[in-house]
Amino acid sequence: MIELLAALSASAAAGIRIALPLLFIGLLQGNNLWSQVPILSHISSHFLLGILSSWSFVEIFASKKLMGQRVLQVIQLLLSPLVGAIMGLAVASATTAPDWLIALIGGSVALVLQLVQIGWFFRLRGLPLWAAFIQDGLCIALVFFAFDAPRQGGLIALILLWFAVRSGKYWYRWYWEKRREYRRVHL
Repeated sequence: MIELLAALSASAAAGIRIALPLLFIGLLQGNNLWSQVPILSHISSHFLLGILSSWSFVEIFASKKLMGQRVLQVIQLLLSPLVGAIMGLAVASATTAPDWLIALIGGSVALVLQLVQIGWFFRLRGLPLWAAFIQDGLCIALVFFAFDAPRQGGLIALILLWFAVRSGKYWYRWYWEKRREYRRVHL
């Protein structure tokens, strides 16, 4: 169960940012870097370090501007399920659950959290600067929790999923209210 909570925590981090959690998971493994991470273990660690460092830099700074948020969302929407699956498999290596199930859950969690971010982006017409800083901090914290405190990290991931469900209900109500208002004004 602890491994599943760790996988949830790591996958939630991948649902917030893509390169930053992969970079931290490699750095937390010490000299081995990404040798224990599925898929990434087949790529040169020097190449990965350069690419992930560069992309993390782009994620951190581009997420603070409106146009940067738009560009990042497209890329993160496409890659978050893959990165979520990789992150889930990387931290849940000792579980008895099948790898495909861990990958499916990790990818789904990352995709749901990415969709919620996109929903809030369009609802608010851009994420405020303070939200981008919270995302960065939460992403890093979730990676550390996945290794050092998987129960707490899994609990945070479950709270984020609860927030995603609540956001969906909020958007649904908001959509129907706007639709009724539009009909009343235009009919």
